[in-house]
Amino acid sequence: MASHFPSKIPSSSSSSPIISLLVCSALLVFSVCPVRPQETGASNQTFRPGDESRKMKMIRDHLMKINKPAVKTIQSPEGDIIDCVPSHKQPAFDHPRLKGQKPLDPPERPKGHDTNERLYENFQLWSLSGESCPEGTVPIRRTFEDDILRASSVRRFGRKIVAPVRRDSTSNGHEHAVGYVSGEEYYGAKANINVWAPRVANQFEFSLSQMWVISGSFGDDLNTIEAGWQISPELYGDKYPRFFTYWTSDAYQATGCYNLLCSGFVQTNNRIAIGAAISPTSSYNGGQYDISILIWKDPKHGNWWLEFGSGNLVGYWPSFLFTHLRSSASMVQFGGEIVNSKTSGASHTSTQMGSGHFAGEGFGKASYFRNLQIVDWDNSLIPLSNLKVLADHPSCYDIQGGINRVWGNYFYYGGPGRNSRCS
Repeated sequence: MASHFPSKIPSSSSSSPIISLLVCSALLVFSVCPVRPQETGASNQTFRPGDESRKMKMIRDHLMKINKPAVKTIQSPEGDIIDCVPSHKQPAFDHPRLKGQKPLDPPERPKGHDTNERLYENFQLWSLSGESCPEGTVPIRRTFEDDILRASSVRRFGRKIVAPVRRDSTSNGHEHAVGYVSGEEYYGAKANINVWAPRVANQFEFSLSQMWVISGSFGDDLNTIEAGWQISPELYGDKYPRFFTYWTSDAYQATGCYNLLCSGFVQTNNRIAIGAAISPTSSYNGGQYDISILIWKDPKHGNWWLEFGSGNLVGYWPSFLFTHLRSSASMVQFGGEIVNSKTSGASHTSTQMGSGHFAGEGFGKASYFRNLQIVDWDNSLIPLSNLKVLADHPSCYDIQGGINRVWGNYFYYGGPGRNSRCS
C-alpha cells in the first residue's frame, strides 16, 4: 500500500554515510457518497460470505459521516464531484474541541510576504469554467464507495499506513530527493513548487512533491504538517496531480488524515478544493507552472495556517491537534518522494519523480522548488541560510541546489526511476 514519510536527516556529527530515516506511510484518501456511476463494480476485492454486507454497511456509514450535505454541487471535467458545504458543517467541526464553533478570521500574515506576486491563479480543473462555491461554504471533494474499497480497511481510509521507523529507506520502498533545514526554531515555511504529471507505474505507488513542517523525534511523538501535490492512483483513482494536505501528531499512528477526511483541518476558502486536480501542469521544453504554498504559525492564537497561491488563505490546523508543534517546528523539508512497490521483481520501479528528468537538465526539463523561505520567531519570512540537499537513491532520482537573485534559494530535483544506472 502506498505511503509517504519525511526523511530523518542524519546528525551532522555522525561519521557514517548519509542515510535517510523515514517515518510512516502515505495512504488512501477517502471519497464519499454513492458508487460512481462510471465506476460501478470497479473494485476487484472479494469477501467471505457475510463479510461483504458488513463491510458495505461500514462504508456507507463512513460516507454519511464524511460527505456532508451540500447547498450546491459542481461536476469537474476529470470526474470529481465538488460539494459546497456550509463552512460550520465541514468535517473539522465534528471534533469535540470545535463543536458549535465557526472558522476563525484570517490572521496577520508574515512580514515580508508579497501577496502581489503575479502567479497563474486558476489552479484547479473544477473551477476552470468559473464555478465556485457560494460565500459561507467550502468546496469538498466527494468520496465514493469505490474510493474506500481501494483502501486496506475502512478504518485506515484517508490515513497513512503505520510503518516502523527504519534507517534504510529501501526496506520500505520510499525514495526521496529533498532540501532541508534544521537546528533552529521554525514558525513556518514558503516555496514555489513546479507542477508536473509524472508517470506512476502502478496503483500501489505514488509520486509527490511537498513541504514538511516537522517537530518531535522520528519516533512515536513525530508531529508533521504537510502540503503539496501528489499523484496517487490508490488514493484518488486516477493519475492527475492533486493539491493535498496531511497532518499527524503521533507519527501517523492514530491521528491525522489527508485533506478533509477527518476532523482537524478547518477550511475557510470557498474557491480551492483540497484533493482536487491541479491545472495546468508543466511540459518538457514547454510552459512551466508552479504553485506557491505558505504554512505559518499565527502568533496570536498559535494555529498553523495554509496559503495556496497568491494570497489565497485555505484554512488552518488548530494548535490543539499537536504536541510539539504547539510551540514551533525543529525541521522543514522540501522535495520529492516516490514509492517503489517492487512489483516488477528485482527491477527498480519506473515511477517518475518531478518531471521524470534529472536535476542537471535544468529549467524547462527538470522540476524545481524556488523561493524557499522560513518564518522566524518574529513572524517574518526570511531566506534560508543553511539549506542542505539529500538524494537517497541518486542514480534513480537526484537533486542540485543553488541560489540566485531572482529565485532565491532553489533546487532542481527528480528523475525517471529505472534507467541504465538505476536497475
